[in-house]
Amino acid sequence: MSLPEDLLYSKEHEWVKKEGNKVRIGITDFAQDELGDIVFVELPEAGDEITVDEPFGSVESVKTVSELYAPVSGTIVEINEELEDSPEFVNESPYEKAWMVVVEISDESELDNLLKAQEYKDLTEE
Repeated sequence: MSLPEDLLYSKEHEWVKKEGNKVRIGITDFAQDELGDIVFVELPEAGDEITVDEPFGSVESVKTVSELYAPVSGTIVEINEELEDSPEFVNESPYEKAWMVVVEISDESELDNLLKAQEYKDLTEE
């Protein structure tokens, strides 16, 4: 399982990359592996507000549909439109090509509740 050290992780299997006052969000290698082949990604619109621990979209695989849970609260400033035509990026490149949204954070202290790579690895091995 690939687990970049420079990212933060949620217990719901999203990754977060801090970029100034914004964060880039996607799902982890562990999550895409558990889901199987991704066939559809549903994302919010730019300008939408998301709230920590609330669903903000979903990924559909050949096995199931899984909600995406917001690891932080804020405003969507960008969505990865490539996933509409190429949902397989989630399986092929979960940390590079398959980022899902960029969010302007409303409360930076929420980042303190996320896991570092080793803590996330421990969680997935339980």
